[in-house]
Amino acid sequence: MTDERVRLLLVDDRPENLLALEAILEPLGQEMVRANSGEEALREILVGDFAAILLDVQMPGMNGFETARLIKSREKTRHIPILFLTAISKEEQYVFEGYSVGAVDYLSKPFQPDILRSKVMVFVDLYRKQLQLARQEQLLREHERRELELRHRGELSEREARFGEIVGSAMDAIVSFAGTRRVTLFNAAAAR
Repeated sequence: MTDERVRLLLVDDRPENLLALEAILEPLGQEMVRANSGEEALREILVGDFAAILLDVQMPGMNGFETARLIKSREKTRHIPILFLTAISKEEQYVFEGYSVGAVDYLSKPFQPDILRSKVMVFVDLYRKQLQLARQEQLLREHERRELELRHRGELSEREARFGEIVGSAMDAIVSFAGTRRVTLFNAAAAR
C-alpha cells in the first residue's frame, strides 16, 4: 500500500477551530486544506480530491447540511466521506439530518482527539486502498491491451504466412504492385 500523503478538507467558519483541527490531525502526516465556508469548500472539491471532509454544521451563509447535500449531489464527489463536527447542533434531529445528507459520522465538540484521529485515519487508509486498486486496474487494462495487440499481430503473421503459401503454390501467375512501377509480390508461376 502506498504511503503518499492524501488531502483532508477542514471546513469551519472559525479560524481557531480550523487551527485546533489541524493540531489534532497533524500527527497523521496528511495534507490539510482549510475552507472557511461551505462555498469555499465547494470550490476546493472542484480542484482536488480528498480522502475525507471534516465539516462544521453551523456556519453563516451555507451551513454544513447544505454543503454536504451539494457535495453528495455530484457524481465525482459523492463518495467522499463527510464527518460532521458541531458544538451547538447536538439534538437528535440534527444528528439525523447529518446522516440523511450523507455523513459517515456526526461528532459533538468537545471530542476526544485520539478518537477523531483514529476515525480519520480509517478514511485515509480506505482512500489509499482505492487509489491502489485503481492503479492495479489500470495496469491490468494495459496488460490486457498489450496481450490483445500481441495476439492480433500473431494472427496477422499467421494469415500472412497462409496467404504466402496459397500464392506460392498457385498454378496461375500472381503479381502485386505498389503504385505503377514497383512489384511487391509475385509467385513462382509469375516468375516462370
